[in-house]
Amino acid sequence: MNQWPDAATTLPEDGTEGALVGRVWRPGLGPSVVAVREDGVHDVTASFATVRDLCETPDPASALRAAAGERIAGLAELLGNTPPETREPQLPWLLAPVDLQTVKAAGVTFVVSMLERVIEERVRGDAAGAAAMRERIRGLIGDDLASLRPGSDEAAALKELLVAQGMWSQYLEVGIGPDAEIFTKAPALAAVGSATEAGVHSGSRWNNPEPEVVIVLSSAGDVVGATLGNDVNLRDVEGRSALLLPQAKDNNASAALGPFVRLFDDGFGMDDVREAAVTLTVEGEDGYRLDGASSMTAISRDPMDLAAQLIGPHHQYPDGAVLFLGTMFAPVEDRDTPGQGFTHHDGDLVTVATPRLGALVNRIRSSESCEPWTFGLADLMRSLSARGAL
Repeated sequence: MNQWPDAATTLPEDGTEGALVGRVWRPGLGPSVVAVREDGVHDVTASFATVRDLCETPDPASALRAAAGERIAGLAELLGNTPPETREPQLPWLLAPVDLQTVKAAGVTFVVSMLERVIEERVRGDAAGAAAMRERIRGLIGDDLASLRPGSDEAAALKELLVAQGMWSQYLEVGIGPDAEIFTKAPALAAVGSATEAGVHSGSRWNNPEPEVVIVLSSAGDVVGATLGNDVNLRDVEGRSALLLPQAKDNNASAALGPFVRLFDDGFGMDDVREAAVTLTVEGEDGYRLDGASSMTAISRDPMDLAAQLIGPHHQYPDGAVLFLGTMFAPVEDRDTPGQGFTHHDGDLVTVATPRLGALVNRIRSSESCEPWTFGLADLMRSLSARGAL
């Protein structure tokens, strides 16, 4: 139906039973940390100036539940006022649910996406040559690599075979080698939330959404919660050269997170992340529809291994980090011209969902026409100082 989400579809299947934290823009005050509760959305900024501060507490879920705060709106009201085209600037609207955390992403963590990255590289970002290359690579190495443990002796043996065949790739290196690909997806405060626009660079002719589970880490490296993400990707740009990954991944509004962070507690934890089934729906304004799914049970690297490769003695993040865990979804169906595969059209409505985290919904626009990112760290500090929250 190509419609923005409502409160029922935005929330997890158990509603507000979980500890749900988010952020809301309050006119006259600025970004505010909120708790999503049965009776509405409550501003808890007086207790936690930032989501980062909440995540640094010993038990973030319990701390959020205990925090008192003013009820500012119902969730339906916030969702209705978030889309830029209908927003009333004197009313509050939703933001991405993280703030000072660095936004990182792990790539090539699923076999299917690993093979697609190899294909992009081989055809140099030319979608027309992808189908033939896909069959050639699968004929050589197959696609049943889910049981292959990265960094194992078996993985090393496969590497030797591929080198001998002249088919080794930097994507296979990070897909089955000992070291994960972990890159910076967006600076702090640059991510967009649900019910708003996500950006695709206007120069791209081959791109796609990447539906993912995103974990939230404290500065100590503890995973304290999870949310959903769309790691918008320019396949033609990255396919020309892996060194163009920053241009392919980090553009205005190209990192979408939300709708809320569900903090870990007795009812939701890492095993739920490991077992999550993430669905994707793309609805075009022309009636086009694409459905896909990505099961975290098929991931090649455990989320805790990825977290350990991100934060540790080798690399510190004093404000914590969020980490996209990767996707197995790589759309290959032709949308327009035969042989060209899938690419976004302006106006596509993309829904990333899983029962325990709810649904993240964004409308695709060019990065150049999305709302520009103008509110940075200095602005946040001034805002919090002015309201006495620091």
